[in-house]
Amino acid sequence: MTSSTLSDSIDILHVSKRYTQQGGTSLAVLDDISLRVRPGEFVSVLGSSGCGKSTLLRLIAGLDTDYSGDIVVAGDKVRDTSLERGIVFQDHRLFPWLTASQNILAALRNAPLSAREKRDAVAQHIALVGLNGFENAYPHQLSGGMAQRVAIARGLVNRPRVLLLDEPFGALDALTRGRLQNELQRIWEHERITMILVTHDVDEALYLGDRVVTMAPRPGRIKRIVDVALPRPRERNDPRFIRLRDEVLADFAEHDAARREPHDDDAPRGGTRIPAANPSITEWRLAW
Repeated sequence: MTSSTLSDSIDILHVSKRYTQQGGTSLAVLDDISLRVRPGEFVSVLGSSGCGKSTLLRLIAGLDTDYSGDIVVAGDKVRDTSLERGIVFQDHRLFPWLTASQNILAALRNAPLSAREKRDAVAQHIALVGLNGFENAYPHQLSGGMAQRVAIARGLVNRPRVLLLDEPFGALDALTRGRLQNELQRIWEHERITMILVTHDVDEALYLGDRVVTMAPRPGRIKRIVDVALPRPRERNDPRFIRLRDEVLADFAEHDAARREPHDDDAPRGGTRIPAANPSITEWRLAW
């Protein structure tokens, strides 16, 4: 469990990031990002493709350390990857030759645990994500949603302080995505670790987040921070939820369509506002 002291917060301090392009020119991806994420908080980072939100998540994870500014987790500056920071990607990235349990166990390779403790941890996390009975299934035998459950279990099995989620449900159909959003909320309420979700789905951001950080693109910068003061579990057809969603969408609609440019590596690509068959799980996507 994460303690509730400020020393356990995530502090992003004046972070900027540039990429060098062919010809030696540089491209500004992030510009002076500052944010404090409180311990145990669920923060959604929302933005259209190209705003640098996935880049920011990689910096917090320690997958890229070439940036200016500081990222401090629990009082320690991020200099590399760490078991303290689990990460789940849009692509589950499971090893196809390993079973579900073996994929989760692989994340414990460097953990200071006995073989029995590792087996127990794997079993606990299989149960946590609701996959009892599928321990010995291989990735090709699992649905997309089940594979993402394995990926979430793998991200949690080391008991990290922080779980980073990079569009974890973006490749799933709307019904499966809705179910896994509910599962993720249940896991967060059970574990109470800090979670940071990157998404371009407005409903998802508001449904899961204590706060929603909206980002404007090129270079990526924080446009607004929205407090989602709605009781859980949330209802997407709640008038208060709809009002918040409309406010956030209106914020993004202010961007001129002329700003459309080739996106960076923030996936998934394309899309627009897509009403699903069930209006309670309407999918709102941002794309420009």
